[in-house]
Amino acid sequence: MLLIALAACSGAQDAPPARAGGEAVAPAASAQPQPAESGAAADGADKGAGSAGGPDDPAGASQAAGDPAEASAVPAAADGDPGAVRTEPDAVSGEKRLTIGFAMDTLLEERWKKDRDLFVAAAAKLGADVKVKSAAGDDARQVAQAEAMISEGVDVLVVVPHNAESTAAIVSKAHKAGIKVLSYDRLITNADVDLYVSFDNVEVGRLQAQALVKLVPKGNYVYIGGADTDNNAHQFKDGAFEVLQPLISRGDIRVVYDQWSKDWKPMQALDNMREALRANGADGIDAVIVANDATAGGALQALEEYGLAGRIPVAGQDADVAAMRRIAAGTQTMTVYKPIGRLAEDTARLAVALANGDPAGATRRVNNGKIEVPSILLSPIAVDASNLDETVIADGFHSREDVYGAAGGE
Repeated sequence: MLLIALAACSGAQDAPPARAGGEAVAPAASAQPQPAESGAAADGADKGAGSAGGPDDPAGASQAAGDPAEASAVPAAADGDPGAVRTEPDAVSGEKRLTIGFAMDTLLEERWKKDRDLFVAAAAKLGADVKVKSAAGDDARQVAQAEAMISEGVDVLVVVPHNAESTAAIVSKAHKAGIKVLSYDRLITNADVDLYVSFDNVEVGRLQAQALVKLVPKGNYVYIGGADTDNNAHQFKDGAFEVLQPLISRGDIRVVYDQWSKDWKPMQALDNMREALRANGADGIDAVIVANDATAGGALQALEEYGLAGRIPVAGQDADVAAMRRIAAGTQTMTVYKPIGRLAEDTARLAVALANGDPAGATRRVNNGKIEVPSILLSPIAVDASNLDETVIADGFHSREDVYGAAGGE
């Protein structure tokens, strides 16, 4: 059996409320991706020109209600029970359908809804059902949800960890039950993870820093990181400082502020940016690198309060629709686009392969503090106003109307 873990960024699907605990099952027959923004505003999906953490939403105030998106994660099973795992024989082959457990960190951010729906759709094409649970950013809840899926007999577990360390317990328990574990996008640390599928997150940070260094080769930089508990946040920072450090060493660049944002909260990024502005003044900051687009929205709110939005280059990543609107409007300089359709499709295919005992075909190995984890790392893409149409819009990740409004950028 195989278990894939998904931590905490796909179009939301219509579905009845999930069972308490964020549990839902996606039968293969009904897993069709829907537009990412079909959830309520409280989900953290972008509505209109504003977004969680953007100028129209006080730094993610819409997220305060928790993680309601999990209640509409996926369609109900055929028996009408959204928490039931389908185990009846396949109508054609007569064999029991393979079930993938998908343990997600959160569904608050638009990005993770896209991942969920694309993953469910990809698994459906392979004849597999997906059992989705969202932990709403709670470490203990994520471990408990994964343990429940292990007890229920999923064939493989895919995990997006909220906390890279605490989710190590999931891996050992899954292995005792004969279930393999895939770490999706975020790496579970200090555990015998069977496979890690993600983007080259160090390259994400490099792309952010390279874009700003071209614009600001000398000056004062602010770095606002993501959650200190997320291995990805450290990799983004490593990549950015790989580019910045030579310039820092020769005195061209000074990093005047460097802080993490707890749980990737836009409100925390807003507070961080305000603190940086108070400490350095409006004229004392020349460029800002922020670990993702949601937190970039918080940082930009602070810059707007000082009349600096659009005057200071800001880099984010994830290609959220609100960030694409900000790039089109000129307030955010760039983002890093990670084609999550390929990530979801590849992970679904690899999960099915592992569940069937087939080799994963890893091309890299990444150290997680315990082992060199077999890994597949996809390439991210830098996006700014010059190539927005040729990347995220051409790929169908966002529509022209979503980015530019009803006029479609004409």
